[in-house]
Amino acid sequence: MTVADPAGGLRTAFRGHPAGVAVLTATGPDGPVGMTASSVASVGVDPPAVSFSTARDSRLAGALAGGGTVVVHLLDDTDTGLATAFAAPGAERFGAGVRWMALPTGEPWLVDVGTALRCRVLSVTEVGASLLVAAEVVELLGLRRRGRPLVWVGRAYRGVPVEDAVTAAADARPAPGRSPYADG
Repeated sequence: MTVADPAGGLRTAFRGHPAGVAVLTATGPDGPVGMTASSVASVGVDPPAVSFSTARDSRLAGALAGGGTVVVHLLDDTDTGLATAFAAPGAERFGAGVRWMALPTGEPWLVDVGTALRCRVLSVTEVGASLLVAAEVVELLGLRRRGRPLVWVGRAYRGVPVEDAVTAAADARPAPGRSPYADG
């Protein structure tokens, strides 16, 4: 099947593809900046690295220009309010109700988020109106989960029961010697 509008088709396709939700924070020329992202992915463990994308004209992109550091906060379903606040255009992200502190290295850290990764930008690649950022994890700020992992799917935030996901993954494994891509 050919889609006449690839951009619209891509949006439709990813509407049904769950993506983990994170908040990215950094320090820009005018102070702390942050945004909600569903594009964060693990790149590898040697070195430990992640990737994410942001709009080229975003305040976060400005803060990361020329390198720098970013804190990747991995959200769970107790953090839905943070995800919403950091996704709203023009919203005051570090105002009342958001508990944060500046790390000794200067980045804003959302202290109530269970898991955060302080990262050093390795590379930035322009892709149309977006930037694809690769960053090395240099510090782990907590490794605790208070709720279910938060995903964005169907234009909504949802908590994913980890036990269900692990069971589904185990049930979906192909029989030994059988390709996972084999039909029926």
